[in-house]
Amino acid sequence: MNIGVAQQQSFPVIYREKEIGLLIPDLIVNEEVLVETKIAESFTSAHEAQVIGYLAITELRVGLWLNFKFARLQWKRLVR
Repeated sequence: MNIGVAQQQSFPVIYREKEIGLLIPDLIVNEEVLVETKIAESFTSAHEAQVIGYLAITELRVGLWLNFKFARLQWKRLVR
């Protein structure tokens, strides 16, 4: 099974029909899943909103948030 991974791919951020910056997510897997890696105490609604916003900008449907703060990996799957 081949898994395609794109690192640091950039996406324009558009507001009111004007490009205001670039979004550079950590990873895009198989051109379907946005992966964001963090080191945080816990999942927060702000982190969730951030990933949902990233999904909207990239036009992807599924996001995976990975938290490497603790010895055991924490993760959360988000669907737009």
